[in-house]
Amino acid sequence: MLTYLKEVFDSFSSRVILGLAIILVVGFQYMFWYGEGGYYDHQRLMQQIQQQDDVNNELKERNRILGAEVYDLKNGAEAIEEHARLDLGLIKPHETFVQMSTISTQYQSTYVEPNNQKDLSNNEDEDSPDFH
Repeated sequence: MLTYLKEVFDSFSSRVILGLAIILVVGFQYMFWYGEGGYYDHQRLMQQIQQQDDVNNELKERNRILGAEVYDLKNGAEAIEEHARLDLGLIKPHETFVQMSTISTQYQSTYVEPNNQKDLSNNEDEDSPDFH
């Protein structure tokens, strides 16, 4: 077999044809992997499409929530009252307002017994506006 290949590629024209075939294969491989619309370009575009799809899904969810909120504001008084309570601090007559914060997990009680006659002036904070 080796002698047959040696005889076939002895002529100049067959070497030129082999060289051109190798150049064409290398050129096509380069275009497939690195050319415009090639494999890496396609992968980059697919990644951008996936990222944009994720952004679009988040925006669709936000729009759905805003649409539901608009519907509630147009059709129900409860949503208006809720916004007035949270944003404007609405308190009805004979109602006690209690606000709870979930920022800190460390809770220290600040309740003072009404009958306890301790002097509380020693516990003033340096940052309090009354202290300065």
